[in-house]
Amino acid sequence: MARRGLLIILSSPSGAGKSTLAKRLRAWDPTIRFSVSATTRKPRDGEVDGQDYHFTDEADFKRMVADNEMLEHAHVFGNFYGSPLGPVQAAIDDGCDVLFDIDWQGAQQIKNSVLGPYVTSIFILPPSINELRRRLETRGQDDDTVIAKRMRKSWDEISRWSEYDFVLVNDDLDETDRKLKTIVEAVRMARVQQPDLQNHARALQAEFEEQE
Repeated sequence: MARRGLLIILSSPSGAGKSTLAKRLRAWDPTIRFSVSATTRKPRDGEVDGQDYHFTDEADFKRMVADNEMLEHAHVFGNFYGSPLGPVQAAIDDGCDVLFDIDWQGAQQIKNSVLGPYVTSIFILPPSINELRRRLETRGQDDDTVIAKRMRKSWDEISRWSEYDFVLVNDDLDETDRKLKTIVEAVRMARVQQPDLQNHARALQAEFEEQE
């Protein structure tokens, strides 16, 4: 029977391992599509329109919001970012899962959208605050000022953990990866993800009545 696609939301404070887990999940199942966000910021060197972002101007972005063509959107550091509804709707109608790497605010908007019934939200917690700081420092992407800013923001993000369907403590990457895949496999079998079940059940009932 045909399966409806999932909207898989991954959220975490910076440094908890969300991006690594997202990459592993897509390597495990290449049919999982990554939601490409729309943005009003200018492309950076090497970025490809439609692959890294859907680049647009502010007027068109606001029109999409007004026409309910965005699942979620936010204004960050002077630019707009959002998840277009159309490509996500088409993907899940085709039975393909769509992965979102977004914060708790975006997660709430998507769960309250027309596609909310098909959302599975997963929050990744670090084993400790000291470990979170260590991971930010050792990955070598940010200076001390940026790390301090990320650490301050992490408290607000962590405080939202209870709003998610599943919560994983990433104290062992391989084990967390295994648990994440188990969640996805289980939720794919949820009744709401199998639109043909009702017709199948009715057919079984009719067959049974014919035999009486």
